[in-house]
Amino acid sequence: MEIVLSKILSQIRRQKDKLTSQMMRPAEEAYQMTLFLNEMLGALKSQVTQDGFKNEQQEIDFFKNIKSQIMGKLIFYNKVFRIETTCPVNNGTLHQNYYENQFKALQAEYMECICDGDFYRYYRAGRTDRDHLYFRLGQINYHDGLKSAVFEIDLSFSTYYDNKIARIVANELLYTYLLNKVNPEENPDMVLVGGKTNKDISWTNSQNALIELIYALYASSSVSHGNIGIRQLALIFQVLFRTPLNDIHHAFHRMKTRSGSRTAFLDQLKISLEEYMDKDL
Repeated sequence: MEIVLSKILSQIRRQKDKLTSQMMRPAEEAYQMTLFLNEMLGALKSQVTQDGFKNEQQEIDFFKNIKSQIMGKLIFYNKVFRIETTCPVNNGTLHQNYYENQFKALQAEYMECICDGDFYRYYRAGRTDRDHLYFRLGQINYHDGLKSAVFEIDLSFSTYYDNKIARIVANELLYTYLLNKVNPEENPDMVLVGGKTNKDISWTNSQNALIELIYALYASSSVSHGNIGIRQLALIFQVLFRTPLNDIHHAFHRMKTRSGSRTAFLDQLKISLEEYMDKDL
């Protein structure tokens, strides 16, 4: 049995990009990713149960580096789904307080359950000397006084410590997610122009025109070499121009079937630019 982490992560990224391009609500996207990852984990469990491992190193690599990454992302998306479906409002002080409280709860959980322990230091130090004890089936040492979660896991598909790494992975992903909710300007992946610099900037054409422009930039990979999702790109323009874009995915599909030119705004841009160039002749 050979399971390659890079291939697994590539499959997860493709699924994420596919869902992002459909402009789903965060809760729906998180739900769909939860289903996808749960199915992936189930398929791997069947494969492991049927084929086993060729050697000790393959077993260690699977539980330390592969299963823990999938499980970590699964836990993360499930938490995002729960957070987004219990958020009381869409904006305002109550909305902000909700995410701040979620962020504080995450920090408390991290301090209490994750970072204060020998295993966390072992994992963070990149050590491998105890991998044969931590990441092989049937090696659990109950004299270590493990948390009761050890009795709730499937010991035919977990070494207990792979679950601990998964929790670390999930919490780090959730930390970034909630940090962006509480302080969007601290997220280096977001290009947010805030404060006084964009207070007088506004989009004065139609929403459809802006959506057409956004999709053209996305389709041509003109921003960040195409390494940016359509939803994130749309969010940048919404923040820059302080204009909401509702249901961008369906608006785009209406453009695909509208009569006349499907790229009316881009056509007009070309005409306007050529007329402007002619003025200087």
